[in-house]
Amino acid sequence: MPVNLSIKNAPDDIVSRLRARAEHNHRSLQGELLAILEEAVKKEPALSVEEVLQEVSRLGLQSGSESADLIRADRDAR
Repeated sequence: MPVNLSIKNAPDDIVSRLRARAEHNHRSLQGELLAILEEAVKKEPALSVEEVLQEVSRLGLQSGSESADLIRADRDAR
């Protein structure tokens, strides 16, 4: 069942930019916000084994510890 959401105290400049973006995309403000939310939470397709192997080759990884170091660095950067 659909749920109503609301955003309180949205700054005027953000609302202005959202309205402009909605107009540019020929949508209502609500339609634009829903499109933004859908994009933000869409599921990324799982990588195939071949795609993972291509990425490993592209990065030049040779061992599991190198991969762990990259993942750790990525997490620490957040």
